[in-house]
Amino acid sequence: MNLNLTEKVVIVTGGAKGIGEGIVSQLALEGAFPVIVGRKKADNEEALAKVQAAGGFGFTVEAELSKPEECEKAVKAVMDRFGRIDGLVNNAGINDGVGLENGSAEAFMQSISSNVLHYYLMAHYALPALKESKGSIVNITSKVADTGQGGTSGYAASNGGRNALTREWAVELLKYGIRVNAIVVAECYTPMYDRWIQSLPDGEAQLEQIKNRIPLGNRMTTTEELANMTVFLLSKRSSHTTGQIMYVDGGYVHLDRSLIKK
Repeated sequence: MNLNLTEKVVIVTGGAKGIGEGIVSQLALEGAFPVIVGRKKADNEEALAKVQAAGGFGFTVEAELSKPEECEKAVKAVMDRFGRIDGLVNNAGINDGVGLENGSAEAFMQSISSNVLHYYLMAHYALPALKESKGSIVNITSKVADTGQGGTSGYAASNGGRNALTREWAVELLKYGIRVNAIVVAECYTPMYDRWIQSLPDGEAQLEQIKNRIPLGNRMTTTEELANMTVFLLSKRSSHTTGQIMYVDGGYVHLDRSLIKK
């Protein structure tokens, strides 16, 4: 299916690694111009090199998105380079383990800043350009907003906020023809996920247990599967879809627990 994304300029925060890199790769395959926004220049350039090696085109912006002025700088850099923005994928964030018992006011607010404030700021600064293009916003969120996890209050609150902002913006931006949707990630094997598994004394056994809890195929969601849904929601092929929270999770969150493989 041709998604008609050729030469569309799409910002992807956290686009150098994991899910973000998968989205960037898929955008490039569709002929779009993905903009990789991340804090590490070397990681950004490595991801861009992969896009170019596959025959695609992209752009990078080094930015520490927990700082409001860096969000504004990132959007300005895109506008200076392209003069337009057709889509925004808010993806950057980290499950930082700021819990209720072991946390503090400072740690909790830092978690909110690292995980949801920049979603708001990137959309805020990109909005004039998105109005011009009647573009689309996709917010990547996590199952922890629905299921909880334990020991991660900041990240859970941030993802609840991401979901709420998705529907709030969908309402506010109706008059501009800007669509806003979210994709919920449950279990996806990324470099960050791998580091967590490797840190466990029985990591491989834990990984098998996690896979067995995923009803569809007893396997983890791939970055490509998440990317496929993202580019569809960015495209006009999803032209009457807004305010939706999509679960690309193999049935992990909502299907009956009796389906769990023993």
